[in-house]
Amino acid sequence: MSRLGNLATRGNTPVLALSVATGVVVAALIAGFEYVAAEVLLHRLQQLPLWQMAAAPGIGILLASLILRYPGRGGTSATSDEFIRAFHDGSPKLPLRDLPAKLLAGAVTIGMGGALGLEGPSIYTGATVGLTMRDRFGRWLSRDDVKVLLTAGAAAGVAAVFKAPATGVLFALEAPYRDDVNRRALLPSLLAAASSYVVYINLVGSRAVVPFLNNPANRLGFDQDQLWFTADDLAGFFTGVETADVFGAILLGVLAGLGGRSMAWLVRWSKARSRQTAFVPRVVAGGAILAALALLADALFGAPLTIGPGFEAMDWVVGPDHGLGLIALLFGFRMAATLVTLGSGGVGGLFIPLAVQGVVLGQLTGQILGSDRPGLYPTLGLAAFLGAGYRAPIAAVMFVAEVSGGSFVVPALVAAAVSQVVAGPSSVAEHQQSVRLGHLERRFTLPVTSALTTEVLTVPPDATAAEFVYLHVLARRERVVAVVDGGSYLGMVSLSEVSDLDRADWDTTPVSEVLRTDLPAVLPSWTLRDAIMAMEKAAVDVLAVTDAEQRFIGVLREEDILKLDEILEETGG
Repeated sequence: MSRLGNLATRGNTPVLALSVATGVVVAALIAGFEYVAAEVLLHRLQQLPLWQMAAAPGIGILLASLILRYPGRGGTSATSDEFIRAFHDGSPKLPLRDLPAKLLAGAVTIGMGGALGLEGPSIYTGATVGLTMRDRFGRWLSRDDVKVLLTAGAAAGVAAVFKAPATGVLFALEAPYRDDVNRRALLPSLLAAASSYVVYINLVGSRAVVPFLNNPANRLGFDQDQLWFTADDLAGFFTGVETADVFGAILLGVLAGLGGRSMAWLVRWSKARSRQTAFVPRVVAGGAILAALALLADALFGAPLTIGPGFEAMDWVVGPDHGLGLIALLFGFRMAATLVTLGSGGVGGLFIPLAVQGVVLGQLTGQILGSDRPGLYPTLGLAAFLGAGYRAPIAAVMFVAEVSGGSFVVPALVAAAVSQVVAGPSSVAEHQQSVRLGHLERRFTLPVTSALTTEVLTVPPDATAAEFVYLHVLARRERVVAVVDGGSYLGMVSLSEVSDLDRADWDTTPVSEVLRTDLPAVLPSWTLRDAIMAMEKAAVDVLAVTDAEQRFIGVLREEDILKLDEILEETGG
């Protein structure tokens, strides 16, 4: 029995089992969330008169803000950003008691017509459930399993809401970093996404998330009975890759990279303005702008295409006989609606809004180039813009592959790759890091206070070189000591400087005449990486730590940094 017990509690067995359980729980929660947001609220909203539809997004944002302020205990509107923040946090916390308020706020934001996506609350739900599993079954898990379950939960959330398990896995692995992936969570994320997908489609069905990629007849703007080309002709549209497609993909990648970079900046600006603006004017102004956008959109496009996540806008833009001017206006209207919803305090994700922008930009580019391949450029735009905005190109291409049955994957890879180069390090996600940090690199991000020594003897400036040698070098084996005058740091004196003096001058030469004032003083806000770089540049292994007014705090020694690494490794700190 003991051997069976050891088998159950060693290795990855507990993590894999909890990943499957996480996927099942997340699928059930997201099914309920989508039903309330999409079926109960948004579907009914679309049947109302235009003026009521126009007013609804503002009301939804108001309700969401009140829900977060009172039942949500003052929580923020962040969703997928919370997953990334928690991933990089040393002790991640996403309390389960905050989840109902966040889901309800997301449901009223999106269900009342806010231009955000369902995936944001879904990712937050998955991450919260993953951390809750860790809290409940922590005795069977190691410290590193926290991020694994967190990632698996996020993968389950994306897999469910998009009915795309591979996309869920890749997005969860890519999202925490701009230029790297979290490989360690691959297998748990696969299990969580697969279990979530199976449960979810059995609860809500397998209806396509992006209809135009799955129904060629709708995409072309005809009824199925009116199609004048054969099934073989249609297959050729999807499977052939022409040289012109590759060049078009490169051009679209450049445009999407610039667009994604711009949207990332605007998203950050919008979030900053939201934090600086008072509650009432923020909600009132946001509601008024969204109402005006909906009314203008209805007048221009024949439907209020700024309402909701944007699936109707996708279907509209790929239809026939739309001029370049109208398509360009829709691009601007949808971006404005998303930014205003986000900046006003709405709760939702940016995955689908980025996909919508990509589809619109792709259709615009395709018409400019005179493409006769229906669906090609909207699909490429989706992959390129989504990948550039979130810095998740593999997930973006996989999403296209899963929802389109594999159509246009090769040019989509080209467009996504080019968009990454053009977009640079920009991202709509606030807490993304560039790459995974190794063992020592993670230590380097610690503050200098973690290795700071404050109980040290210093030397007054009027002490002689002989006193320094006898009291510090010989008695305490300290080769470098800080010179401090009444709490103010003056510099460092070392045996090297004293050795340059004649032995006969030691008793008469004060250390103030030989101290070094060119060495940098470390501030408490520095990281260990900053301090080590300063040590290397100055070719020393001890630096003084002071405050901004040059008041002496302590010293930082290279040997203490090395000891800290050993202690943290042994204790798991």
